[in-house]
Amino acid sequence: MNWNKRLLSLIAVLGIVAIAIWALLPKPVTVQLATVTRGSFQQIVEEDGKTRVRERYVVSAPLMGKLQRINLKAGDPIQANQVIAAIVPSAPALLDVRSAAELKARADAAQAHQAAAATTVARAQAALDKSRTDLTRAKALAAIRSISLAQLEDAELAVKLNAKELEASKYGAIAAQHDVTTARAALMQSSNSAAAGKAWQIISPVTGKVLKVDQESESVVTMGAPLVEIGNAEDLEIVVDVLSSDATLIRPGAIVNIRDGGQATSLQGRVRRVEPSAFTKISALGVEEQRVNIIIDLTSPAALWKNLGDGYKVDVKIIVFSTDNAIKVPVSALFRNGEQWAVFVAEAGRAKLRQVQIARRSGLEAMLVKGLQPGEKVIIYPGDMIKPDVRISTN
Repeated sequence: MNWNKRLLSLIAVLGIVAIAIWALLPKPVTVQLATVTRGSFQQIVEEDGKTRVRERYVVSAPLMGKLQRINLKAGDPIQANQVIAAIVPSAPALLDVRSAAELKARADAAQAHQAAAATTVARAQAALDKSRTDLTRAKALAAIRSISLAQLEDAELAVKLNAKELEASKYGAIAAQHDVTTARAALMQSSNSAAAGKAWQIISPVTGKVLKVDQESESVVTMGAPLVEIGNAEDLEIVVDVLSSDATLIRPGAIVNIRDGGQATSLQGRVRRVEPSAFTKISALGVEEQRVNIIIDLTSPAALWKNLGDGYKVDVKIIVFSTDNAIKVPVSALFRNGEQWAVFVAEAGRAKLRQVQIARRSGLEAMLVKGLQPGEKVIIYPGDMIKPDVRISTN
């Protein structure tokens, strides 16, 4: 009987001790878990960009004089050789030797620009001819399945982009020819003193739309003062400035997803040029950043972006890397452990420290090289309470 009492007392004491020990143990830390997965991964550079007319022409005053009121408005269609404005040259400008010298220099510069424009057209024509030859070869190889469908699509896209480049260069050549004609006519008129007081008509060099009217009211203008901007509003490109560190990842030909505020689906584009020079820009936080302009061609059918205009804001995602077979982990699970990346893995109710090696990061995900396997659970947003082997709970 005494032994039974002693045994019950011992059990009671052990129970009290166990309860006390359990009460003193640290409670499990509540965490959020995410699963390591395998699938497609894209590294993107995401920034805000804006549209702009690819080739715009600024019509300027060929002479100093009194400008008559311009009746055109932004958005008005305009034809080549249509009268834009009229200017009455002032007599002093016609008799001034310095003004005549400036007109002569302007005529020479216009002629040099015309020669450069002709070279650009020839270069664009050669590029288009080559891309057409490459497309013919690609179609023949695709017929016998020697190249992939993606390579054939790239060859077709190259023809489209080079055709647009040729069209833009021809547009510039026409404008350059107009500059030469206008500069020479202005030079001849300046030497004719009888021309003072007679209205000089300023005509449009190209067909397009009026983008901006710089001088609406009647006023006295100097030679070279901008009057009207003209361009093809249907020939748009996108310019976006990115950090110089991101620019090193971007290559011409990279695929771009584009979205504006009113689009239900994203548009497609291709990087045409990464400008070689960076510039300094102050961020919203007041930090100096080195930025680089990226020029993007729209490759979606024009009917899908007909509502876009010059200077519209768009969201741009440039794909710099893509694969269909990557082990992915949320970026929120990663942290620095010394000089290496690490995560906390959930194993048997405890947090286990694991060193990992990542290849690329993009947005919310990172691509792993080693350290984790698909299906494993990792702790996201690990706080200071998460230590190796600490007990964890998801409740």
